[in-house]
Amino acid sequence: MSSPDIGLETLLDLDGSILEQEGGYWIKIAVRRVSLSSHAPHGIRYSLTLHDRYGTRVLGYDNAHAVKPPKKYRYAGQRLLYDHRHRTSHDKGVPYVFESASRLLEDFFEEVDRVIKEAQS
Repeated sequence: MSSPDIGLETLLDLDGSILEQEGGYWIKIAVRRVSLSSHAPHGIRYSLTLHDRYGTRVLGYDNAHAVKPPKKYRYAGQRLLYDHRHRTSHDKGVPYVFESASRLLEDFFEEVDRVIKEAQS
């Protein structure tokens, strides 16, 4: 039996939030409950994005669309991955292993801090 994801309610409470960050960056969070499916086995649809002062998305974590698995995983019947992250404004997405809503928030905010710090260096 799996333990409940205590961060889920926190993540759901953040839905619709716009959070200002240093250097003109800002975060947008959208999350909602959905029926369990192969696209959303954790029962949520989410998008966590970091934007620069011009509104360009520079980082994102979401499960809004499928991404192709890395080429090293080519085999018949491969599963399309929905949980993914965009590491730059042009990145089409790389797989992200969703463990829990708490972990998603930790991973996203750690990467936000890294991106902003690198931009200010």
